[in-house]
Amino acid sequence: MHLLPQGRQGQPLNGGRDRGSLSEPEKHQRSPIHAFTSADALGDLDAVGVAELIKSGEVSAREVTEAAIARADNVNPHLNGIQLATFEQALKDSDRPSDGAFSGVPTFVKDNTDLVGLPSNQGSLAVNARPAKRHSDFARQLLAQGFTVLGKSTMPEFGFNATTEYMDLPPTRNPWNTDYSCGASSGGSATLVAAGVVPVAHANDGGGSIRIPAAACGLVGLKVTRGRVVDAAEAKTMPVNIISNGIVSRSVRDTAHFVAAAENYFHNRLFDKVGLVEGPSHKRLRIGLILDSVTGQPTDDDTRAAVQDTALLLEELGHTVVEAPLPITSAYIDDFTHYWGLLAFATRNFGKKVIGPDFDKSRTDGLTNGLAKQFLRHILRTPMAIRNLKRSEQAYHDSFRDFDLMLSPTLGSTTPKLGCLSPDVPFDVLLERLINYVAFTPLNNTSGGPAISLPLGTSSLDMPIGVHVSVDHGGERALLELAFELEAAKPFARIQG
Repeated sequence: MHLLPQGRQGQPLNGGRDRGSLSEPEKHQRSPIHAFTSADALGDLDAVGVAELIKSGEVSAREVTEAAIARADNVNPHLNGIQLATFEQALKDSDRPSDGAFSGVPTFVKDNTDLVGLPSNQGSLAVNARPAKRHSDFARQLLAQGFTVLGKSTMPEFGFNATTEYMDLPPTRNPWNTDYSCGASSGGSATLVAAGVVPVAHANDGGGSIRIPAAACGLVGLKVTRGRVVDAAEAKTMPVNIISNGIVSRSVRDTAHFVAAAENYFHNRLFDKVGLVEGPSHKRLRIGLILDSVTGQPTDDDTRAAVQDTALLLEELGHTVVEAPLPITSAYIDDFTHYWGLLAFATRNFGKKVIGPDFDKSRTDGLTNGLAKQFLRHILRTPMAIRNLKRSEQAYHDSFRDFDLMLSPTLGSTTPKLGCLSPDVPFDVLLERLINYVAFTPLNNTSGGPAISLPLGTSSLDMPIGVHVSVDHGGERALLELAFELEAAKPFARIQG
């Protein structure tokens, strides 16, 4: 096992903020990159399984942490999923694991969430964050579950992109095939979980940022109902609160246990408790099927086939699947894109105030700059866009009058190669590609409704495809029950073959 050299504790992996010092993988590498082995304390267990081993005394929390560090050392030079490593501190923490459902289980926290003593640089060279003086509210909810934090995971600049790529740094790569995007914005977390470095990792979702990388990397990604978990700090200042925190995982069981443990820390009394979901329900459901998005761009053949196959499986399991109308019109695209631009404009122009005095807007990337400029050109439509997005909550709710759940693709197409969505692509081209790619996920953010992406398909290139299931506000239990049923009926593909 190789630990970080002395004096590097709390510093970005492999030297400073410039991840360009990392060795680039071979350009034509197409075999999966993973760290799974039966020779260490992690094996191929999920987080619940690891926690049970630690609790039983069969392995120690330190042994598990050492295994995760060795795995990170092994694969991260090929994947670039770690923004900041705190391995030495993690080993110390593992000697005194805290109580909680996931006591001693190693994880990573996304680089936009504050942990005491660590900077949150939000994936941007424009940010030179100082160490946080306190945990964010959600970080406390996460840490209460007993996780051992190994560091911060990578993300694209401010979470605006759907791929974890940069203009001046090497990308975070998909472990299934390193020529491809890992999704975003929780891309580093998804890469590290899919590659077997840790069983689960923190993720958050402002337009699909849990579900998109889960789909790209073959993981389970649940975005809960708005308010189900502790709000992100940004929620207090956002005209429409679109951010939800959670995890990406390799099993439905881990996600279900996370929800139950999070609820034990904080229960929003606006919703019934989800409780610990441990398997499928006997209730048969009426499920609406949506195959194409509001953009008018048809879903690609591989993705469409994955969703249709899931619909057929659901019917074989006794559910009723019926085609459903879209709950929104094409005007939604303009409203969400305008709001996206508002967030970019506010970040870029008020960064010194809201992020920190060392913020340098001259270093923001092409996507941030393009979104901000587009917003400014249409600034007068801001009140209308915000009003329409707030109304999406009711439109979303109304879409479940005739259905228990909705089934759709998670993404408009299969995972693109690196470079397709890079922030150095001309802005107009990039924006059109992003809108078509992520068209299915943002409605759950503006409406506040929950949804889960499940890795139920495989492309003709042997890449994972995510299938998206949505439910009305507060309906996470039904989502998890169906997810358990689908996982049992069609076990998820494994990166280790």
